[in-house]
Amino acid sequence: MSDLHGAVDDYLTLRRSLGHKLERHNRLLHDFVEFLHGRETTTITTTLAVEWATMPAEAQPDWWATRLGVVRVFAKHHQATDPATEVPPADVFPAHSRRAEPFIYTDTQIRALLAAADKIHTPLKAATYGTLIGLLAVTGMRVGEAIRLDRTDFDPDSGVLTIRDTKFGKTRRIPLHPSTTDALVAYSQLRDTTLSTKRCEALFVSTVGTRLFYENVHPNFQRLTRDAGITARSERCRPRIHCLRHTFAVKTLTGWYRDGLNIDSRVHLLSTYLGHTEPSSTYWYLEATPELLGFAADRLEAAAGVLS
Repeated sequence: MSDLHGAVDDYLTLRRSLGHKLERHNRLLHDFVEFLHGRETTTITTTLAVEWATMPAEAQPDWWATRLGVVRVFAKHHQATDPATEVPPADVFPAHSRRAEPFIYTDTQIRALLAAADKIHTPLKAATYGTLIGLLAVTGMRVGEAIRLDRTDFDPDSGVLTIRDTKFGKTRRIPLHPSTTDALVAYSQLRDTTLSTKRCEALFVSTVGTRLFYENVHPNFQRLTRDAGITARSERCRPRIHCLRHTFAVKTLTGWYRDGLNIDSRVHLLSTYLGHTEPSSTYWYLEATPELLGFAADRLEAAAGVLS
């Protein structure tokens, strides 16, 4: 291990002692160190940090800013022991005051994504991405939650997934449709047959039998969107894997509106299912999605008519 890898570990140990988990920081910083080694240097410079941060090139600028931010905080710490270290400025990438517009996939587009995944040359990788995309589409799970699932978190007998260590440190259980349970059972059988001598605790694995990393999942998903012919609707509305979660939430709310159900009395159920800490996070979809906003306006207008 290089001195810089060791410095990263010392830095993470210090911050974890303060209560931070830093799983993403661990992966990103060690990946950055490997990038520096590829450039035959161990000195952090702004130029190299920005070059690494903007990988992959097709990612959202917000993701670039996240990557650079992780390096920037470490560089400030590391500069105390290595004065040659440059700390990247905080304003390299423009700040986004507005949340990105959710890209709501149509059923046809989701089928196209699954078909594109099925065409991946390696059978296990094809099954991994097809099953992962399908699970995200029908449950609205966060990507990080799905790739952190262990084998033991899936109970095929009860058809329930246990999601542990979520974004807000909570655990929740979500019931699965029988077809989803069957798909996960089939994937598990293929995974274990293909990697019979390489057992990993993760539910979703790479072709070498290790847990998936988001940093790898993202570019693979972007390739699948291109293969499926799915393009951005605007600069702020691009197809991302996280938008499968948005799509699930919007379609659930839309279905309730169309069925004439009382949204206010049911939204807490969706909030719990999605792992939101506050219903306000779920209500965001009403103002972020034109169709839902239209439904809400129609409902309000009808109510006003009754009261007048």
